[in-house]
Formats: sequence, structure tokens, C-alpha cells
Amino acid sequence: MAAPEFDPERLLAALADGGVQCVLIGGMAAIVHGDVGVTLHLDIAPAFDDDNLERLAAVLRGLQARIRVEGEPEGLPFDCSAEFLRNLGPQGILNLTTSCGDLDLTFTPSGTGGYEDLRRDAMTLPSGGATMLVASLPDVIRSKEAAGRDKDRVALPRLRALLERLRTRPR
Repeated sequence: MAAPEFDPERLLAALADGGVQCVLIGGMAAIVHGDVGVTLHLDIAPAFDDDNLERLAAVLRGLQARIRVEGEPEGLPFDCSAEFLRNLGPQGILNLTTSCGDLDLTFTPSGTGGYEDLRRDAMTLPSGGATMLVASLPDVIRSKEAAGRDKDRVALPRLRALLERLRTRPR
């Protein structure tokens, strides 16, 4: 079976419609701010409270989420429950494939305090009948600096230049 087509709007709408408290982070958050980078998945930082984990698990089940594994295009099944998510712990990371494409959950992204920290400076993005929080560009940069991955180091000069342009443009 072929990998599902990436449909970020449907992923975001499912999360918003399901009442999942989360902040869009990573490459897609940078794109929302005007970055020219390309990404083929969504990264979110969900709130780590019990009620939110229940809502998140329900949405993931509806999206037919499976653990993303190289060499397994359909992914691997898992216990898509709030208990499973809770057992990952607040530092947990989960890379998933869904019926709408790839979705990565990072409860506490590098260099941040997680959802509560990121939501303070987040902007809102309409998503279906609801809104989605999008990490601020400085927070995206802070997280990428702390993660220090090769792909982040490549993106950082471009993101810093974008931030400077946004700060100095006439209002």
C-alpha cells in the first residue's frame, strides 16, 4: 500500500475539531511564518494533561495512526490510548503515519518547556471551524538551535534572516 497523501489541512482540522490542545511546531510552523522550506509532515507539541491525552488518543484513532518505521510504509500498530501516551512521559516523542500523512508528537520540544511555554507567544491560525496555535518564529528558532540536528543547522540561517525581515518590515 502506498503512503497516504500528506494533507496538513485535514490533520490540523482533525486536531482542532477534536479539541486537542497543541501548538504547531517545526518546519510547518516556520512555513506559516513565511519560510520557504519544505516539509512533508506536521510536528505538534500537545498539552500533557489527562483530558488532553484522551482527546488526542481519540483523534489519533480516527486518523488510523500507526507508528512510523523506516521500511514499513503502513507503519506499525500500537495501543492508541491516553494511557500509552501518558506512559511516554512529558519528554516523549512519537513519530506517526496517519490517513492524512505523517504527524510527529513531541511533548517537550528541545529548548522549550512544552505546550504551556510555547502557547504564551504562539499565534492563532484558523483551522476549519476552530483555531490552531502556531509556535512563534523565535520559539521555532530556539527549539531548532537546541535540537542541533543537521537539518536544523541548515535551516537556522534562513529562519534567522526571516525573523530579521519580519522585525524590520514597516507595519
